[in-house]
Amino acid sequence: MESKIKLLIVDDEVAFLNSIARRLELRDFDVTKATNGKEALEAAQNKKFDLALVDLKMPGMSGQKLLEFLKHDHKFLEVIILTGHGSLESAVECTKLGAYSYLPKPYELDRLIELLKEAYQARLQKKFENDQKRMDMITKIATGDSALGIMRRLRELDDEEK
Repeated sequence: MESKIKLLIVDDEVAFLNSIARRLELRDFDVTKATNGKEALEAAQNKKFDLALVDLKMPGMSGQKLLEFLKHDHKFLEVIILTGHGSLESAVECTKLGAYSYLPKPYELDRLIELLKEAYQARLQKKFENDQKRMDMITKIATGDSALGIMRRLRELDDEEK
C-alpha cells in the first residue's frame, strides 16, 4: 500500500484553509490543518510531516518565524510559503531561512501540486543522502574498534540524529 505525503497546511483564513485542504485531500495528500503558528508547532511535535504549506502573514507568529522553527526542529521537512502579501524581500528572506519555494496567492492548483511533488522529491533526496552518510559512518565504526567501543560510538551517532 502506498503511503500518502503528509502535509501540514497553516493559514489563518479558515475558509481558504478548509478549501485548499479538501482539494489536496482529494488528490491523496494526508493533510493536517492549523490556523496559526502555535497550532502548527504543536502538530509538528505530535506528527512527522513531509511538507508544510505556510501562509506568510498571520496574527501572532508570522509564517517566516514559523518557517525558522520548523526548519530548526525538522531537518528534512520542506516548507513552501504561500502568500497574498508577498514581496521580493520576504521571498529572499524566506529562501535564506530554508523555504523550498515561495508561491503567491492566488495560485493555480496544478502548479501547487507540481511544487509539492518537487518539494517531496527534494526531501527524499536529502534524507537519502543523510542516510547514506550515516551508513558510511556505521560501516567505518564497525570495522575499527572493540565491541564496547562500537556500541558507544553507535549510541553517540544515534544521539546526533535526535
